[in-house]
Amino acid sequence: MSNSPWLRRLKYYGIGFGIGMIFVFFFFQNRGCSWLPGNRVKNSILDRLVVVSDSTTNELKKRGISDDFIISALNDGDVDFNGSQKHGDSKVYVIEKDGERLNFTLPYESFLTEVTLDADSKDAATSTTGQGRIIHFPLDENLVYPDSNSVVTCQQDVLGLINPKDILKLLKEDGKVDFSKTDLNIRPKPEQYLIFKKDDKEIGIKAIWYKNKVNVTSFEIPFETDCQ
Repeated sequence: MSNSPWLRRLKYYGIGFGIGMIFVFFFFQNRGCSWLPGNRVKNSILDRLVVVSDSTTNELKKRGISDDFIISALNDGDVDFNGSQKHGDSKVYVIEKDGERLNFTLPYESFLTEVTLDADSKDAATSTTGQGRIIHFPLDENLVYPDSNSVVTCQQDVLGLINPKDILKLLKEDGKVDFSKTDLNIRPKPEQYLIFKKDDKEIGIKAIWYKNKVNVTSFEIPFETDCQ
């Protein structure tokens, strides 16, 4: 019985599976295992716009932490679940890499995640004042999705931004988040406020997160239009 073909196949399968797991865990540093809890958290963060406030930017510079380091931490850093705030409407996850601890806020139904340097994740929260740089966008060329109502369509026409990809391009060039005009307490969907420049004019966007898209609900244009 011990020499049956079925048992031999099972043994070979187990050996092969074990070798495969060694490659995944040690050679690829778990990055290929989206089902692991830590990678699920990091993927959830990378599915959002990663933002650094102006005040945190100054602290990062003092500590020699670059934007590239932050993104690398989201690829191969370690999630400290014990030090994270995993419950409630606004979660905060701590990710460690090379002795640095970074907090990433995950507000309820928001497409934003903000990087903070608070020593304790209990003190971390998404900013309510000032502005923040966007250092990461999800890999989706159709990320921006404006409402199809007549007002928004008219605003796009006035701005010469009928193609949503052009809006995304401008956001990637110098887009920011205005925390003071962002309201994460609105239900059912929090409202985020983004800004970018076109022809040296600052354009505002009110948007919600809908089906993993930045759903533009209106533009704020710094001149008079006939859009009503």
